[in-house]
Amino acid sequence: MNDWVYSDKLKEHFTNPKNVLEDEANFAADGKGIVGNIKCGDQMLFAIKVDKDIITDCKWKTYGCASAIASTSILSEMVKGMTLSAAYKVTPKDVAAQLDGLPEHKIHCSVLGDKALRAAIDDYYKRNGQENKIKKDQTKIICQCMNVSDAEIEEAVLEGVRTYLELQEHTKLGTVCGQCKDEALKLLDEYKKKHF
Repeated sequence: MNDWVYSDKLKEHFTNPKNVLEDEANFAADGKGIVGNIKCGDQMLFAIKVDKDIITDCKWKTYGCASAIASTSILSEMVKGMTLSAAYKVTPKDVAAQLDGLPEHKIHCSVLGDKALRAAIDDYYKRNGQENKIKKDQTKIICQCMNVSDAEIEEAVLEGVRTYLELQEHTKLGTVCGQCKDEALKLLDEYKKKHF
């Protein structure tokens, strides 16, 4: 292992992760979010404590790779003291910047943490009768034949897709009638610029 591609900060958060949820029964969370699927290898739980709209504490646990662990560790440090609305806006790009970068093929690992955090914030809003603050996904179906949305195209880019062919292999988009190709290419380009 001569050429370690991770930053020192990422290594620190992987080898000594912060705010890991070790005693779930005794952490009285005000909101909890679980995303991912254990069958696919990555699952994330994020739990928050909130006082007057401020995240006062948070814990997490995951089945994931070094990048997922480090990303969520630093995310948990970042959001303490933030308002719920500010924490809701934290992006994988923000997390990667705090880690002094992530290898491009690992950017998707930083997505689980912020998704789980938003799910925990949404759960807090539900528990406290503030459903009006939950941001509904405004997804748009791009490929009618295979029912592939713009959100799925963005997710594919975060998971390493860079070309139309890779997008087709990843989502099956455009493999029936092909009418969605122009819009899919436009979105592919937009999401690559947005995240990289």
